[in-house]
Amino acid sequence: MIYESFGVTPVINAAGTNTRLSGGMMHPEVTAAMAEAATACVDMLELQAAASREIAAATGAEAGIVTTGASAALLLGAAACMARLDIAAMDALPEAPPRRDFLIARSQRNMYDRALRVAGGRLVEVGIPDRFSGAGVRDASAAELAAAIGPQTAAVLWVAQPWSEPALPEVSRVAQAAGVPVLVDAAAQLPPAANLRRFVAEGADLVCFSGGKAIGGPQSSGILAGRRELVASALLQMLDLDLPETQFRLPPEFAGNAQPPRLPHHGIGRSCKAGKEEIIGLLVALRRFTEEGDAARSARLRAKLEAVCAAMGDTPAEITATPVPLLLLRLPDAAAAHSAEARLRSQRIHVSQSRLREGVLVVNPLALAERDLPVLGRALADALRA
Repeated sequence: MIYESFGVTPVINAAGTNTRLSGGMMHPEVTAAMAEAATACVDMLELQAAASREIAAATGAEAGIVTTGASAALLLGAAACMARLDIAAMDALPEAPPRRDFLIARSQRNMYDRALRVAGGRLVEVGIPDRFSGAGVRDASAAELAAAIGPQTAAVLWVAQPWSEPALPEVSRVAQAAGVPVLVDAAAQLPPAANLRRFVAEGADLVCFSGGKAIGGPQSSGILAGRRELVASALLQMLDLDLPETQFRLPPEFAGNAQPPRLPHHGIGRSCKAGKEEIIGLLVALRRFTEEGDAARSARLRAKLEAVCAAMGDTPAEITATPVPLLLLRLPDAAAAHSAEARLRSQRIHVSQSRLREGVLVVNPLALAERDLPVLGRALADALRA
C-alpha cells in the first residue's frame, strides 16, 4: 500500500469519520472523478458556479459553494455575515468589522466556534444551561436571543444537534424580525438526507456541512449553502481575484445581474480555497449520497456490522437502529472499557471513545473497509475476553 512506502502503517478505523484518523474512504466513482478532474484546468469561478447549482438542488438553498471542510465553511459564513457585500468591510477583516457579534446559546459553545473568531467575530453567550448542569430544566430561549440582538450583531450561530435549544424555527423567527442572519453549523448532521434541506426550510440563512463524513466526499471538503448574497460574499472572500477588474463578472448563480462595485483584496477566506479535484469529488459524492437513500445506506452499513458480529462469535453485542447504525459492546465498567480500548489501539484498531465513561465500546461502520471486518471482529472478541 502507498502509505507503507512512506513509512506509515494504515489503521482500522472503527471510530467513524474522525479527522485525526484521516476520515473515511471514498467510493471508487468519487476517486475516479477526482483523478479525471486532475487531468485538466478549468476556471474556478465557473466550477464553483456549477457546484452552486448542484448544492442548491440538493439543499433547497439559493446558492452554495465547496469549501475545505465544515470549519472553513463556518469561517467563510462568519466573514459573509460580518461584511455582507461591503467591499471595504471585506478588506478590513479580521479588524474592525461593522458588525462582529455572533449570538450563541451558552449550551451550544464548542471548540469549532473558534472559526468565527478567526474571521474577526466575537461570540456573545446567551442563556444559562441549567438542564445540563443539573440545576434545573431551562436553557436559552428565543426571547433571550431577541433581547441580546443589537447594532453590533452580525448573526446568530445555531449548532445543530437533536437536543439544541431554542429550536431553529424559533431562532429564525426572532432573527429575521431583527434583520439578522442565522448561521447553522450542521457539520455532522447527515444522515438523514432530509437534513440537507431541513435547516434552510427552518429559516437558516447559511448552513455548513462536512463533505468528508457521511456524504463520502474528500476529507478536506465542505459545503456552505444559503442565501445568494451571503454565499456570494463568502465566495468573493475565498477566490483568487488576481486579475483586472474588467475581466471579472460574478455568475448569476451568486448574484443574478448584480455585481460588486469593485473587487476586494484577497480575502480572509483565501486559505479556505478548495481545489478542482476536491470540488468534483464532493459533487459526485453528494449525488451518490442523495441517490442512495437512507434505507439503502443504513442496510449497507448494518451489513458491515453484522459481518463484524459474525467474526466475534458468541460475544454479546447490540446494533442500534440509528441513521448510522452502531455496534455497542457493553463492559462491566468504565475501567474495563478503557482497558479494552487501549488493547485495541495497541493493535492499531480504533473504536469510538464517546461512551467509554459508560463502559461501552462503540463501533462506527462509516470508515470500515470490507477487508477490515473479520480482523476487527476477532480483535474485539479477544479484547473483551481479556
